[in-house]
Parts: sequence; C-alpha cells; structure tokens
Amino acid sequence: MGLIEELCNAYGPAGREHGVRKLIQKELKKHCPKIHTDRLGNLIARRPAQNAKTGEKIMLCAHMDEIGLIVTYIDKKGFLRFTNVGGIFPGRILHQRVVFENGTIGVIGFDRDEGSLKTPEKPKLDKMYIDIGAGNRKEAQQMVQIGDIASFYQQAIHISDTRISSKALDDRIGCYCLIEAAKKVKNRKHDLYFVFSVQEEVGLRGARTGAFAIAPNYALAVDVTDTGDTPEAHKMEVALGKGTAIKVKDSWFIANPMIKDKLVKYAKTLKIPYQLEILEMGTTDAAIIQLVREGVMSGVLSIPTRYIHSTNEVCDMNDVKGTIKLLTYVCEKGLS
Repeated sequence: MGLIEELCNAYGPAGREHGVRKLIQKELKKHCPKIHTDRLGNLIARRPAQNAKTGEKIMLCAHMDEIGLIVTYIDKKGFLRFTNVGGIFPGRILHQRVVFENGTIGVIGFDRDEGSLKTPEKPKLDKMYIDIGAGNRKEAQQMVQIGDIASFYQQAIHISDTRISSKALDDRIGCYCLIEAAKKVKNRKHDLYFVFSVQEEVGLRGARTGAFAIAPNYALAVDVTDTGDTPEAHKMEVALGKGTAIKVKDSWFIANPMIKDKLVKYAKTLKIPYQLEILEMGTTDAAIIQLVREGVMSGVLSIPTRYIHSTNEVCDMNDVKGTIKLLTYVCEKGLS
C-alpha cells in the first residue's frame, strides 16, 4: 500500500485527526528537524532557512480532516440518527458504508415514508439513519455512543493508470503533496512551515491558530477543487489531467495577484501544465490565513477532483505530480 492509499484510508473526521497526524509525522521525522503539534491539533513541521539571517517565513498548508457523521440519537430498534460534521450532500451518501473509530461499521438508510419515496434521490439528513446491525437500543449502545463520529468506509483504488478514487482525497491528496515537497526541497532560502491543519471542514479552524503562531510573510494552501469536465457539469475551466489549478478566486477568497502571477510564472518556467481556477462555491484554508494578524499574502494550488465530498472522489496523478513539482520550486525560490 502506498502513502496516498494509507492517508486516504485513515480514519480522520474533523476533530478526530490523530491517526492521520501520526502517519504524517512518521513520514516527515527524517526530513524536518522541528515538528510539533499545537494545542488545537495542527501538525507543524519546520525546515529552517539554510542561512538563518536571510529569508522570510512561508507557510504551506493542507488540512488533515475529512467530512463525517456524528451520532445524535439511538432509537429503540438500534438505528442511529445523525447529523453532519462538515459539508454533506445527502444524495451522495445514501446506502454507503461508514466506520466508527472503534471499528464498528454501518450502512446509511432512509425512512421510506411517502415523501421520501417521491424523491429518494434527495433524502434529507433528518430522514436518514445508520444501521450497525443491532437488534435494539441496548445492543447499539454497546457498540456506539452519542457523539461518536463516523467517517466513510471506502478503500482507495486506482481506476486507471493515472486516476485514483477514494474518500477523503479532500484533502489527504494535499497532505501528500506537502509531504513530498518537504522531502524533495534542497536549497532553502526561506523558513518553511509545513502545516497539516485540523477542522478545515467545520470552519477553517486549525489554519487560523497555525497562522497566528507562525505569523508568515507568505502562505499557500494546497487543496482540491471542483471540475467542469463531466456530463452536464456546471461550466468551469478546470478538468482532470490538464494540470495543477492556480486559484484566482473562490467564494471566500481572492488570491493575492502577485502570488497568482508568481505561480503562473513558475509553472511556465518548469513547463508544467496549469489551469486558472475560479470556484464559485467553496473555499480553502487560505481564506482565513490571509486575515491573520496584519494580513498574509496568500495563494492556493488546487488538485482538480471530481465528486468532491462524496465517498468516491477522483483525481489524476499527473496533476498531483505537477503540483508537487511546482510546490517544491516555490519552497526553493520563494514568493517575494
């Protein structure tokens, strides 16, 4: 099993990222001399500038957490009612399997009342439940407690030579890019902080505290973005396999134009295919990092990904490789 598969398969919904953090720390301990976990749970790995008297602080950020479901009630028949942890599209999770931290596995069902039968493709969360195979409430309470969080139970697989499908590509694929860049970077003119943030899916929380502590001069978030290349997709100039996406704007964030232009210049220098991204719904950790202290000049590199916030997201490894190459170049050349 490769590192991407290990990262994606790991249990790590928002607020429960410790398993993912352990994997990342193991990968980076030989490459980053200074690694620590802050009080919120962010993993921060530093590679200092080779000349401590020169250079600036660059923060590179990808979030460890994934979306999930939290148990709110157990009925007398042993079925679990739940609500969302992060952005959940009900139609994308129906009849999918979930797994709790203790290994309990369940299947998502929905109430077959008159209203849900008319529109089964659009069930509401309050009409859905998790079936863990219990016969009654007492049995279920021996397996799961109120407040337990489930992630989706789906193994990462390659569906073609270059494309991978998995839950939690958002944003374990970004974590993978940061890990590989941290390993590859050699000439360090700047102080590099590789931040693996927590609780992005519930409000960009880890990025806020991480950036406050570091006080970077520049920052890049690495995350996934939507595509416009599937049948009847919303029109968008981003597609799988056509290169890393350099963000211009999303619903919460406008990229610093100097940073955006620098990323485009670097991509051209390296002859890496790239795409310009405007995401109409959604955002990344960069939206909050740019507002910390007196402000941080920020940008985003995005990996084009289909079916975001589903149990089977899909990305292309050629886009991932290009992102790593560009990110490594940024680490060596800086953004000033």
